[in-house]
Amino acid sequence: MFTRKLGKTKIEVSEIGFGAWAIGGDAWGPVDDGQSLRAMEAAVELGVNFIDTADVYGDGRSEQLVAKLIEGRRNELVVSTKGGLMGHHRDPNGEPVYGRPAKVIEAFENSLKRLGTDYIDVYFCHLWWDKQEETEAFIEAFKQLKRDGKVRAVGVSTENFDYIKHFNREGGLDAVQLDYSVLNRSVESEVLPYLEQHGIGAVVRGPLRMGILTGKFHEGTTFGEGDIRRNWPKETWFADSLAKVETLKGLVNEERTLSQAALRFVLNHPAISVAIPGAKTAEQAAQNVSASARPLLSDEDLSIIARVK
Repeated sequence: MFTRKLGKTKIEVSEIGFGAWAIGGDAWGPVDDGQSLRAMEAAVELGVNFIDTADVYGDGRSEQLVAKLIEGRRNELVVSTKGGLMGHHRDPNGEPVYGRPAKVIEAFENSLKRLGTDYIDVYFCHLWWDKQEETEAFIEAFKQLKRDGKVRAVGVSTENFDYIKHFNREGGLDAVQLDYSVLNRSVESEVLPYLEQHGIGAVVRGPLRMGILTGKFHEGTTFGEGDIRRNWPKETWFADSLAKVETLKGLVNEERTLSQAALRFVLNHPAISVAIPGAKTAEQAAQNVSASARPLLSDEDLSIIARVK
């Protein structure tokens, strides 16, 4: 496993991480906690040191599972979590849930308890929209958490360029978590160059486009109850993505699968610090990790990818 610096921080991260959304069990169909732990253990044994979760994944279930993983080896692993996705709600007094820095810090402390640790390596604001009051609350809370030594780095989870620049207006943004893949390259024009220029680490979620770039889906694919992908087969963009995947299957060879080629594409960009594909099983985790050792993309590979841009 190769490692990279997380932007301008001193944090060394494995270039393939572990995205722990699916193991929360509330968005990607049912999961078994034992199987989820084995998946994370397999990833760590193969060199992964970056684990990403969030307070809303399984309403804390994902963070609790990560706590079991890091017990006894906390300093060996880089733990990333997020807070703020419930920002559209209001408390019993009618105040925005994250309307004050103290409320952000309260959410942070609750994540600490679930994770069984006294610090978090990277803490992200999980808001997906620009709500001024809550944005400012997060910025102020970030400063305090850093001063108190509770976090090593802070970031925001978004692709919104204006939002990223606003968070970084005083140069305090360490990382951005964003959606980037062969099938979603919108951040290449402005966001990634900005992150590279300012030394801000890029953490890539969705590098396999939520499973589409594994090549296992087809027109007859169905998703079960509780899976956020349940309505995908009805969407025209899904059919379009499947057609693009057929072209991308030209990247497959004896040395790599389609998913490994897709991960190598993401890692090809100089702004990227780590990609965090999800995995429910040890086999899936091993498949993802192996992309780190796969050959770089050739000119012929890039030509195939250019056809689906």
